Amino acid sequence: MVSKMLAFRPFFSGAIVMAILAMIAWMGVYLFHLPVDVSGISIFQWHAHEMIFGYSMAVIAGFLLTAARNWTGQETLVGAGLAWLFASWLLARLLMLAGMQLIALAALADLLFMLGLAIAVTRPIVSVRQKRQAPVLLIVGLLTAANALFYLGATGLLSQGVNWGIYGGLYMVLGMVLFMGSRVIPFFTERGVGYSVEMKNARWNDVTTFILYPLFLLVEVFNPNHAAGAVLAAGLALSNSIRVMGWYTPGIWKKPLLWGLFAAFIMIILGFGLRALALVSTMPTFIPVHAFAVGGVGMITVAMMARVTLGHTGRNIHQAPVIVTPMLASMLLAAIVRVFLPLIAPSHYILWVSISATLWILSFVLFASAYLPMLLKPRVDGKPG
Repeated sequence: MVSKMLAFRPFFSGAIVMAILAMIAWMGVYLFHLPVDVSGISIFQWHAHEMIFGYSMAVIAGFLLTAARNWTGQETLVGAGLAWLFASWLLARLLMLAGMQLIALAALADLLFMLGLAIAVTRPIVSVRQKRQAPVLLIVGLLTAANALFYLGATGLLSQGVNWGIYGGLYMVLGMVLFMGSRVIPFFTERGVGYSVEMKNARWNDVTTFILYPLFLLVEVFNPNHAAGAVLAAGLALSNSIRVMGWYTPGIWKKPLLWGLFAAFIMIILGFGLRALALVSTMPTFIPVHAFAVGGVGMITVAMMARVTLGHTGRNIHQAPVIVTPMLASMLLAAIVRVFLPLIAPSHYILWVSISATLWILSFVLFASAYLPMLLKPRVDGKPG
């Protein structure tokens, strides 16, 4: 089985365990001041880097290497090659626990992982000349560049490298969510609600989003807090609201793996809306950022990992385990508490952060209890993978 193991198994398993341990470590540092050497960067930047380039990249790696096999009909990384790629990711995470003490070695392991991932995803797509996947390859390449910028900044070689790397990484991950979500959410919904329905997904709306979003990314990374970013965010909130309304059908509420995807997109739309409010308010930048990160990326990665794991372990994707509903509800509550309660009662900010982090951990503990056994055991139908 190991020689034919698909990438979703080690990378989803790693992402689930990391999501729990990294948040526990972060709360230890943030709340209880556990010592970690982050000289040259802040503890917030250290935390952000690991959630973006550690957790999120593990999910992306598992998803893309598995999806590329389906898209192209070509074999993707398995066996020793997959083991090497996962080991590089894991080594980088362990080295980053030391903060800046082993930053050069962490950078080497992390960038080898990301370059290896880029090559492994590119090879099957290029071999069949599947041009429609070009945006995926571009995003993976830009994520690798963003991580390199972070390490250049962390080692003192580029003054703005840390900020450019973190925000570039966050918004590239969000761009991946917007791009892939526009494909899979209508597709999954049409086939998952149990009755005939046709999703509306206007071409003009996709084009609008794919024009506005790169401009938004560039402004937010290289000229943060500029009014242009708020204007672009308003346009993205409107265009994506129209998209989601075109995908909506009441049957999603009976399927947690569907409403979880919708909830993620709604949180992203709220993030754009909150960023737009900066034109008329003093909205703190961390508010929309966490709407994107916890509500958007957190929700959609949990829902997608749950669905992909069911399908690729030979289980029925339309019959999710009972634990999925409280798992997704915990993640959604984590986002709501992290984004909205600091606006309502800012004097209790540390309490809201603590509650949100606890709900995040609870979501992944529930996830681990139901899904780690699936990820660690052979397919139930006896097929390879």
